[in-house]
Amino acid sequence: QVQVVESGGGLVQAGGSLRLSCAASGIIIGINTLGWYRQAPGKQRELVASIASGGSTNYAGSVKGRFTISRDNAKNTVYLQMNSLEPDDTAVYYCKYIGGGGTSWGQGTQVTVSS
Repeated sequence: QVQVVESGGGLVQAGGSLRLSCAASGIIIGINTLGWYRQAPGKQRELVASIASGGSTNYAGSVKGRFTISRDNAKNTVYLQMNSLEPDDTAVYYCKYIGGGGTSWGQGTQVTVSS
């Protein structure tokens, strides 16, 4: 079983930046994907960005050009650099691991962007 723990959320003004981190621990073997999802009040959880262990990335259209996902395989950690934040980015952000051993979600970290 793999566990993931997020950190780095907070309150920021529109136009500001935040960096989220997610550390995965446990038995991590082979190809895997780490991703960031978000869920705003009254809305469904949606993919923000994901990155495979080989480095390929995928972004939601709404964050392309503003957010950057990266990972440190030696530390089993994924990062989400969020720039030019907008009030619509306000949500709970969740980290997700998909790979050997199954799928794991973190507890989430709140990101609030004030206008």
